Amino acid sequence: MGLLNKIFGGTNDTKEERDIPWIPLNEIPQLDFIEKKSATKTQVIFKHSTRCGISSMVMRQFVSSYNLTEKDLDLYYLDLINYRDVSNEVGYKFQVMHESPQLLVIKNGVVIAHASHGAINEVDLRRFAL
Repeated sequence: MGLLNKIFGGTNDTKEERDIPWIPLNEIPQLDFIEKKSATKTQVIFKHSTRCGISSMVMRQFVSSYNLTEKDLDLYYLDLINYRDVSNEVGYKFQVMHESPQLLVIKNGVVIAHASHGAINEVDLRRFAL
């Protein structure tokens, strides 16, 4: 099982949480805050399925290439398995069809870029940072 964990990601999410300035997204009211704050600072939501090997692989790639700080943008982590209602509301509020994994870049209250699966790691977040 060690090889599969290396390929698809194991349960060791603590390293990822330390390396990235994640803000947990686990309540629907946070979405209004994200929308408002996006007027002055880029907001990014990373929707992750903790049960999906592809999602874990994409997250690991994202984490390994991430080179911004909390000064550049706010980066939210959404565990869509445990917070399905929040995940559903993200789609309604920001008018983006649900996919997993998924990255949404929000500025001035609207999604200005989004990607899913492997395309997440092609998004150059530096373009959107303040």
